[in-house]
Amino acid sequence: MFLEHTGPRGPRKGWIEVICGSMFSGKTEELIRRLRRAEFARQKVEIFKPGVDKRYHDNDVVSHEGTSIRSTPVPGSSHLLLLTNAIEVVGIDEAQFFDSGLPAVCEQMANSGIRVIIAGLDMDFQGRPFGPMPALMSMAEYVTKVHAICMRCGDLAQYSHRTTASQDLVVLGETDSYEPLCRNCFMTARSKPAAP
Repeated sequence: MFLEHTGPRGPRKGWIEVICGSMFSGKTEELIRRLRRAEFARQKVEIFKPGVDKRYHDNDVVSHEGTSIRSTPVPGSSHLLLLTNAIEVVGIDEAQFFDSGLPAVCEQMANSGIRVIIAGLDMDFQGRPFGPMPALMSMAEYVTKVHAICMRCGDLAQYSHRTTASQDLVVLGETDSYEPLCRNCFMTARSKPAAP
């Protein structure tokens, strides 16, 4: 059970912010920017990522641009409750890889007075809602959808098109496995078989 956080004016209010979009859209960069501002304001900040995400670094959250911030990898959402006592701001990266318990955990943290900032893919490689992200977006006070640039036509991209033939839901990769596409280019690409 969480204790309510109090400040000089009584109970502190918590809320949920979600940063979502396709791959290469700047989600992690925006998450890091918000967390750095909270640290600058001398707030107690803790950052988490799923233990499966080791693309750039075992522990740090790292953007595609190379910006990084210290984080704690966790195996599941229930571990967040054990590690956020006396914390004012919680950041969660790659939220789509967490289990279905993440929305309830985030709601519990926000209800106890914590500002919860979440970044993640809103759609998987097939253009379908991804993991706990739809529930998080519906319960959040603030949702920011960021866009990449379509690699084929230059329009705004909202899809993460997989360029390999794997049909596994989770394939950790970068530009060698994915490209951001707009709706039209995504539909065209999905109608053609992927490279082996």
